[in-house]
Formats: sequence, C-alpha cells, structure tokens
Amino acid sequence: MSLILFDDTNRDHLLPLVFTRPVADIRVGILTIREKWERYLGMISGTHTQPYLQQKFQEVSDQAGVLYVNGAVLPDPVLVSEVKQLKPGEQLVAGDLLVAMHSAGTGWQNRIQTDAPRVQASILPAMIRKPWDVFQMNGQAIQLDWELLQPEKSTAGYGNIQYGDALHIAPGAEVKGAILNSEGGPIYIGEGAKVMEGACLRGPVAVCAHAEVKMGAKIYGPTTIGPHSKVGGELTNVVIFGFSNKGHDGFVGNSVIGEWCNLGADTNSSNLKNNYSMVKVWSYVLNDFTDTGLQFCGLIMGDHSKTGINTMLNTGTVVGVNANIFGGDFPPKHIPSFSWGGASGFEKYDLDKAMVVAERVMERRKVRLTEADRAIFHHLYELG
Repeated sequence: MSLILFDDTNRDHLLPLVFTRPVADIRVGILTIREKWERYLGMISGTHTQPYLQQKFQEVSDQAGVLYVNGAVLPDPVLVSEVKQLKPGEQLVAGDLLVAMHSAGTGWQNRIQTDAPRVQASILPAMIRKPWDVFQMNGQAIQLDWELLQPEKSTAGYGNIQYGDALHIAPGAEVKGAILNSEGGPIYIGEGAKVMEGACLRGPVAVCAHAEVKMGAKIYGPTTIGPHSKVGGELTNVVIFGFSNKGHDGFVGNSVIGEWCNLGADTNSSNLKNNYSMVKVWSYVLNDFTDTGLQFCGLIMGDHSKTGINTMLNTGTVVGVNANIFGGDFPPKHIPSFSWGGASGFEKYDLDKAMVVAERVMERRKVRLTEADRAIFHHLYELG
C-alpha cells in the first residue's frame, strides 16, 4: 500500500509559503506535516501537488491500494485511527472536506469519486488553511509532536538553569549556560543542535536538528527553529522552516519564515499595530489585502528571501520568494517574488543572479541546487 499526501483546492491561500513546496512540507511543531503522517502510519509518502512542483516532489508509482491523505491536515491519534480503519473505496470526510481516502483505482482523477462511500470523522481535524495558522497552531503542534516522538526527558547540565521537567536534549546536542523553562510547554532540542551561553528559552520551543541559538538570545514559545537554522535576538511565537538565519539582534514575532532566508543584523518586524486594530495581510488569491482577524501578526516570508542590515518591516508584511530587501524606512507590506529594493522602490531581481546566490547559500550547508529547483525558480519568475 502507498501513502500519498495531496494538496487540496485551498493551497493558494497558503502562498507564499507553498510557492516552493507542497502543503504537507510545511513545518508546524517539531515536524513537518509529512513527517507527522509518516511516523503515525509507518509509511514513506509520495505527493500529489501542482505540476511545476511534481518533478521535485514525486508521486509514488501506481499501485493497487493507495491511501490518500489531505496534506493540510494535522494528524492526532483519534484521526489516525479513523484513517487506518478506512476500507478500500471509502473516503474519510469532515463535512464536505476530504480528509483521506483508501483507493484501489488507478489514476488521480479516477480515485476522486463523489459517489464513493463516505465516513464522517468523529472530530473536526486541525488544519493549516492560512499562513498565520502556522504560528497560531504551533503550540498545539509542538505538544502533539512531543507525545508522538516520546523523547526521553533530560536533566540540563553544563551550568544550565532548568525550570520544569519537559525537556529533551538529544544526543550530540550542546547546551551550556542557558535558562530553560518548560513549565509552560516542552522544550525539544534536536540532534546536533547548539544552545549557547546566556540564551533563554521559554517553552513550548523546538530547536530542531543542527540548529543554533546564539548567545543571549530570548526565545518565547510557541516557537520552532527549523533544522540547520541560526537565531539570535528576540523571537516570540515564530516558526522557521529550516536552513534560515536570523543570527543577530532584532525582534521577530508571530511570524513564519521559509527556508534559505537571511535576516540582516537588527532586522525588526512589527507584530502589533499602534492602534491595536486587526492586522491585514496580502492575499495571493484575492490580489488584495485580507483581514486576518488577529491583533498580533508579523512577517510571512517565502523561501530564499533576505533583508539587509537595519531593515524595518511593518505589521503583517508578506514577502514572496527570492526577494532582497534593504535600505531605510518601511518597505511596502507586500513584496512580490524576485523583487530587489526597499522603501524607495523595487526592481526585478535578475533570475540568473538569484540562482547564483541560491546556489552559493545552499553550498554552504552542503546542499545542491538541483535542476528541479531551477525549474521551479523559472516557473515562479514567469508568474511575475
């Protein structure tokens, strides 16, 4: 039997985070949505997504017996049990939402059958439907991942100060002279991660494998520092997918940052308007700003985007893929992909130069920019 995680018709509401990935590869909590389902079901997954992404995120070979799961749904033990109980041909639904289906047919279109037997889920699934859901649901997701992973609890050594016992320091991780408070939620420090002297972590916090927390950093949960990322300064309720840096002083709160991003020294992102009104952010579906219904909402940044030193970002700023932002004063609240500039204006970022920079950045982490990656860049560049 094969497992395939599929993007549903809501995926465009999650741009810019899914310009470069299927929905299932969003990180929320300790793990990505894909990693959660694979661990719960004990299966390696394929992907059904947009055609321009399909070369990199491939669908598994066609087999008799395929379990399709909505890639925006966050699993929990109850939902997983109901998915496992599906019989061939049945669909698990929550109202009109397709959560999962057990198909014996061939071909994606043949598998989606409106007349298939439908089983109503006993609970309303937790789902990522808008970019801000990622940081909004991060605390719940960290707790569920903690229960899924069942990590061994650690006693902080090396001169650390520990409050609470929901602490895990993986083998190979280095934590020295830090303050670790897990009374409000677990603190998970992954394999090879480093938490330097004077750092303060207040759970729930996940410092994923090979990530680094710099000296004196202040990390307020629920926050996730994705694999191979580096952070410093002050973060509150931030999710960093991985391979991104906010290594210097400056504040970021209630934000989601993709992969291969870099925030220059003293970059600050507002997460609360001076008049305390609800925050509006750019919607790629509406081609206009939309009300989040949130009083706190900071930065939503797509992959490979960067800010220069002392950059100031307004409340609810949305940055596309491969944007380069610099200069004084506040830039616009929506910065399209492949933009180069700041408050004084933007010009189109040359595609070849953008790929050279991406290649250099990835080489530093011993990751190769593949032909599939280049094809995705070309596609996004042509979108304008």
